[in-house]
Amino acid sequence: MVLHKYGDKLYSGLMTTMTVHLKDIAKAVDGAQGSLFLEELNRKWADHNKALQMIRDILMYMDRTYVTNARKTPVYELGLNLWRDYIIHAPKIKDRLQGTLLELVRCERTGEVINRGLMRNIIKMFTELGSSVYQDDFEKPFLDEASNFYTIESQQFIECSDCGDYLKKAERRLNEETERVSHYLDAKSEAKITNVVEKEMIDNHMQRLVHMENSGLVSMLVDDRFDDLRRMYSLFHRVPTGLTTIQDVMTSHLREIGKQLVTDPERLKDPVDFVQHLLDAKDKYANIISMSFNNDKTFLNALNSSFEYFINLNPRSPEFISLFVDDKLRKGLKVVNEDDVEAVLEKVMVLFRYLQEKDVFEKYYKQHLAKRLLSGKTVSDDAERSLIVRLKTECGYQFTSKLEGMFTDMKTSLDTLHGFNSMLGASGDANEGPTLAVQVLTTGSWPTQAGARCNLPREILAVCDKFKAYYLSTHSGRRLTWQTNMGTADLKAIFAKGQKHELNVSTYQMCVLMLFNSADCLSYNEIAEATDIPSSDLKRCLQSLACVKGRNVLSKEPMCKEINEEDNFYFNEKFSCKFYKVKIGTVVAHRESEPEKQETRQKVEEDRKPQIEAAIVRIMKARRILDHNNIVAEVTKQLQARFLPNPAVIKRRIESLIEREFLERDKIDRKLYKYLA
Repeated sequence: MVLHKYGDKLYSGLMTTMTVHLKDIAKAVDGAQGSLFLEELNRKWADHNKALQMIRDILMYMDRTYVTNARKTPVYELGLNLWRDYIIHAPKIKDRLQGTLLELVRCERTGEVINRGLMRNIIKMFTELGSSVYQDDFEKPFLDEASNFYTIESQQFIECSDCGDYLKKAERRLNEETERVSHYLDAKSEAKITNVVEKEMIDNHMQRLVHMENSGLVSMLVDDRFDDLRRMYSLFHRVPTGLTTIQDVMTSHLREIGKQLVTDPERLKDPVDFVQHLLDAKDKYANIISMSFNNDKTFLNALNSSFEYFINLNPRSPEFISLFVDDKLRKGLKVVNEDDVEAVLEKVMVLFRYLQEKDVFEKYYKQHLAKRLLSGKTVSDDAERSLIVRLKTECGYQFTSKLEGMFTDMKTSLDTLHGFNSMLGASGDANEGPTLAVQVLTTGSWPTQAGARCNLPREILAVCDKFKAYYLSTHSGRRLTWQTNMGTADLKAIFAKGQKHELNVSTYQMCVLMLFNSADCLSYNEIAEATDIPSSDLKRCLQSLACVKGRNVLSKEPMCKEINEEDNFYFNEKFSCKFYKVKIGTVVAHRESEPEKQETRQKVEEDRKPQIEAAIVRIMKARRILDHNNIVAEVTKQLQARFLPNPAVIKRRIESLIEREFLERDKIDRKLYKYLA
């Protein structure tokens, strides 16, 4: 027929025949009742598909020639289009089919079991008829229906569930929809249906969920509910502002608890406990971020910024962190291994990085390290050096140069003392007088006190003079000043009934006790005149010798805890102790007193001035001309590794440099400064 030019008649005859046949099928499908409706449609579709394949093969020549030349629709595609028009879009079938499919999906969502194989075949029919048929006749109504379903369900859930349970339900619904797509929907629908669930169940209720009382985000954080937090992170990650919402609430919570922690008067009474609570809080929230928030960098940054915010609310944080280190390296780490030491030091360094006034920490750390080294109470030189290496890595050589110098002095002192003792042995003076151990400290490296005065006993002074003569003979151009406030002494004492003890005391205490070799009773003023010890130090010294139970080698009248200038002191012959060696500590505050604190702060401010000026000069030397605001910004940027300079202080240093003719103001624009070479 095609060869004899009857291709058109054959094609139109095929169309007519198929149309008539499909109208009959439409009646049969429409006549099927209840659950048989989809089964009948599926059966007729399978038959139609098979018939189409056979017709296509029979009319293959027409398909290749006539259809191509006449630009007609190919036979198989024609059969699909006619099925779409006369079956799927048939007025009596279209709405019924759509309603039946959506009802089956709804039934499955509410827990009923449906025939997934039949659903898969019907949905596959839609996709074979073309993507527009699938989208218009099924996917769009399916998504609208899902949106309505989850709007209602999410509202019901949130009214009767706590946050954790709600998130579990939302997660289950998302998994169910994903599974539904894999069983009988087109793969391209997965992203669309999950977007609907995410919007209705998560996005629309985010604020209410995170702020839910007794079960929201704050409650989860406080109670370490890792699984719930992991679920919240996973679900909120799916919506645009989800993680930002979690981050904002977490940051607000962290800053609030941190502020309470650093301003709590009870916590401030114990610096070690204060820092330990900070470390515990840091570990807790770092652990949550690691285990529940996938170690998300934005959350780690939020954690770090929160800690930096509230640690610096307390101006004593640098001092407290140094006291914590002192406690751990002095006594706290004696029974733990090296790895535990490193772990504690690493945690301390984390807090140190948050400090804006690192130079204040350095000031206190130097004082505490000096006491540990000079009293021989450092747990481990390796631990001390390990921390200094960390500080050096963090802040540079300049920050730790004096700290390293302290260790160098300790080693050099051992060699010097060995040489001195050898000299005494060679001259036959080794057994004469008391044994002397001296640490020679470099001025500037150690937190020494200028003019620490004290009249040493004759016996001690003699051996001190010998050491001084030896030292100056081996080191030219140096001057030795005795720091009597930093030393210790071991004294042998005999009490009533011949009871002997060895007393470990400070140099000041030794000077006081030695006076009682030649007197049984001395007044406060007599002791002060004989020793020339500064008043505040002498009072603390006498308090520890006379007022501490079990260490009272002196007695006083009147007997009270305070030392007054009218007091009289006696050698306590009745002193007894079950130990041969008795350590008598000096009564001293664990933390600085207010005047000492102000003095330290003043020293820090003085030390900062040359650093700020040096930074200004470096910047101006490179830039030549710069306005005030840019100088402040550049100086702050350069110095923030050590401390955060105050803009008012920077301004005063600029004025000082102008006075000393390092800089000058521009004659036209007074806010501009020029560098004078």
